[in-house]
Amino acid sequence: MTTENKFVNKRIEGGSFEDCSMKGCKFENVDLSASTFNNINLRDAKLHDIDMSGVAITNANIDGLTIFGHDIQALIEAELARLT
Repeated sequence: MTTENKFVNKRIEGGSFEDCSMKGCKFENVDLSASTFNNINLRDAKLHDIDMSGVAITNANIDGLTIFGHDIQALIEAELARLT
């Protein structure tokens, strides 16, 4: 990562990123609370030590999504089948 691509102790609150590629970037100790994400590709992303309380996800491809080692798509499909 080159120096011009490194942001340390920066505040970009209220910023807007459109049509950007951040593939392969590292986010550490970053506050994204109350942010909105639309049409975002997180394929093969690894999320560690995250707070997802209050997060709402709609219209998502969750094929292969695991949380704590559990296949979430299978759990959701089983629950939806149970409810019908």
